Amino acid sequence: MKKYDVKKSRARGVLAGLLSLFMIGAGVLLVGYFFFGQSLSNPSTNSADPGGFNVPKIDDSSQQAAGGPKDTTLKLTVPQMSRVDNVEVPSAAGDDTEALDGNAAIRLNGTGFPWEEEANVYIAGHRLGYPNTKSFLAFFDLNKLENGDQVFVTDANGTKYTYEVFKEFSVSPTNISVTRPISGKNVLTLQTCTLPDYSERLIVQAELVDKA
Repeated sequence: MKKYDVKKSRARGVLAGLLSLFMIGAGVLLVGYFFFGQSLSNPSTNSADPGGFNVPKIDDSSQQAAGGPKDTTLKLTVPQMSRVDNVEVPSAAGDDTEALDGNAAIRLNGTGFPWEEEANVYIAGHRLGYPNTKSFLAFFDLNKLENGDQVFVTDANGTKYTYEVFKEFSVSPTNISVTRPISGKNVLTLQTCTLPDYSERLIVQAELVDKA
């Protein structure tokens, strides 16, 4: 091989190496921005610019658990979501950041319970969350759910509710209609934030198909 070709080959190798290092560095910065640069502890909001993970603010003054167990803690399993396997889901207000950040998910106060005849059981979890907590990446793969997928909820009495996904969509931070019951149905609503900028809420809804 000619000396010129050898030099040219070496130059290409150096350039490829620098490009690889640049790409790795950019990836590290991007991950760092998502996990540590953004504020994930903002309170719940219905503003059009949430600036972070947000759960709807709704009136929960009429909160009741009639007809079900006194302990309203639920357990949630979503086979298509790697980190959601029999995780505890306490009831909490949308602005309860301690509950949001310390659990894989919460059931939003003021929404339904699975044992009610016509209910919207609204469960929200972090998309990214905090490392070394139950919230970390809890609902990261919520977007994997498709129509027909099953979701399982168990109450404190051991009753198991099977839901089947029928709708996936996104809504703006000002939209609280997704927390309301759907006439004639018993539904489960799962919520997390959209990426990369948390500008909307990612919603998956499933309908009760079995109770055992």
